[in-house]
Amino acid sequence: MVQIREKRGDLMQWLGVDMLIQVLMHLNDPSDLVRLCAVSSSWRRFVIEHGICKQLCLRKFPGMCSNVDLIEVNDLIEPVGRVSACRRSWEWLKRNHRVYAFLARGLSPFVTKDCISEAICASSTDNYPEETIQNTLEAGDRVEDQASYWSSKGQADADAPERLVYKLASKLCLVTEIHVQPFQAYFQYGFPIYASKSVRFRLGHSKFPMGLEDDIAIVTYGHRPRDDHFIWTYTSPDFPMAQESRLQKFKLPKPVLCIGGILQVELLGRTQRQEVDGLHYICLSHVQAAGQQLMKPFGVELIDSTGECTLEYIPEAESSEAASASLRGRRIAASLLRSFVVRLLGRETRDQGNASHQASS
Repeated sequence: MVQIREKRGDLMQWLGVDMLIQVLMHLNDPSDLVRLCAVSSSWRRFVIEHGICKQLCLRKFPGMCSNVDLIEVNDLIEPVGRVSACRRSWEWLKRNHRVYAFLARGLSPFVTKDCISEAICASSTDNYPEETIQNTLEAGDRVEDQASYWSSKGQADADAPERLVYKLASKLCLVTEIHVQPFQAYFQYGFPIYASKSVRFRLGHSKFPMGLEDDIAIVTYGHRPRDDHFIWTYTSPDFPMAQESRLQKFKLPKPVLCIGGILQVELLGRTQRQEVDGLHYICLSHVQAAGQQLMKPFGVELIDSTGECTLEYIPEAESSEAASASLRGRRIAASLLRSFVVRLLGRETRDQGNASHQASS
């Protein structure tokens, strides 16, 4: 009986390190590793020292491999203090264990196309609010039998760029693709397509805490993105844009872990000149971002303008699913109301212009 009890208690030696790692890598739920670490200090040390959470996370999200340096170098949990080399190594392993356990549990296993939650601002808008950037959140180029698109101001220089800035649905998102649909002016002669020559994307975070009030303040301030409001941590290569009115998909060379949840779409060059004024324009009807979002009850809080952040677990969010659904419903209703008001204002502006024209004639 004594020999049996001793053998049962020596499972690690029985299986060996390599075999035990293989067994643990068959776990599907990262929570099982957390439970395993609670069994004893030796099991916890084994999991941390061999980076089991990291291996499980990278197996679950292969696209995360390109972001390993970012995750391990930046202090995503808290800075490791100035301690001895041995202690520093152990602190580093423990912190990485927490980070990868958090990501493996918190990131959605599914790639979704609705990673954009709000439009923040545009570098220019031709007819505001009728041709606002808010229209690019709507799928397609028509809403209620009316054209739905964003238009830049006209430029004599065909190489003049434009920039659109969006807020992602989560402050931590693994972005894989961005989709852009140029607008075809079906109400103009020849049905011209106002696409840009190419497009480039930036991902990053705001220098300041951004709430709805901040977004409105930025948008109403000339509708222009202030470059000093954002810090870009990733810039994509330039992608050529087809002169076609369809949703064009631009796959990033590698999935990018965006910390801060801000996306910039930079439109480079203009292909279409408007016959009326001889100026070049860019018009888009829809923009999407595809990727894997951080799910509730997990969250991210930026600490400062350097991008250092803390990863949060908020169990209250998990128990308030009904409240979250209600909030999403209110946001959808608010978005619909905002679109209706924008179109109503545009219609009133046109009516007033027609009335003035008839009075003068």
